Amino acid sequence: MRYPVNSARRLGENVLQVLHNTGHAMFMLFEAIWFVQFAFGKRSRHETVSQLFVTGIKSLAVITVVALFTGMILALQTGLELRRYGQEVFIGSAVSVSMVREMGPFMTGLIIAASVGSAIAAQLGTMTVSEEIAALEVMSINPNRFLVMPRLVALCVMMPILTVYTNILGIMGGAVVGSTQLGVSVTSYMDNATQFATNKDLYVGLFKAFIFGIIITTVACHQGFMTTEGAVGVGKATRRSVIISFLVILVVGYMVTRMFYV
Repeated sequence: MRYPVNSARRLGENVLQVLHNTGHAMFMLFEAIWFVQFAFGKRSRHETVSQLFVTGIKSLAVITVVALFTGMILALQTGLELRRYGQEVFIGSAVSVSMVREMGPFMTGLIIAASVGSAIAAQLGTMTVSEEIAALEVMSINPNRFLVMPRLVALCVMMPILTVYTNILGIMGGAVVGSTQLGVSVTSYMDNATQFATNKDLYVGLFKAFIFGIIITTVACHQGFMTTEGAVGVGKATRRSVIISFLVILVVGYMVTRMFYV
């Protein structure tokens, strides 16, 4: 006779599995950070440059479109409400503060998680199911040093740079909407944009971008290393990587904002 699985037992097993996966991911991250400090050799530099190109240059097209329209949407929605009170001239400050403090790093993180993070998970997942990771270990090559460390360095370097690029394009997109649809001159828009956005807003946004780079790398590499079930498992790992990265970015972004502004 078969009995139904006890709900409490199932919940406990799921919690233990989450804790086990989190511990494995953190150990992988700390080991990769250790290798950055003490084992960053010529081969690692070559792979890091390759990952910098993939993360930065190949992502510019989609980031450009998303950043422009994010700024345009912010300017339009904010300007329509401010125009009801005759204060549409202040859309520059609203767009600049929103982009620099929150939307710039957030949108950049989502784009990189969906494009670069999914690619990392698929690549490492394919290597795992084809036993290439096991072959590296047999040859005494640490996968965290050979695979994780270059990707960690590349994303930590490129995320703040891409965030600055996103901020600039978003503010420019808001200026286009302000001058063409809301009757706000570019000069007035830029004066307000630079007046209210502080250095603290910029530094907090860049700090978020740096943390998001660590999150994306850790989640994507961990999901790739945990891949099973062949080609089907690679697809599942890629999907889980994007979903988990999105959720963690949302939660961590809120926590960082609360830590610095509340």
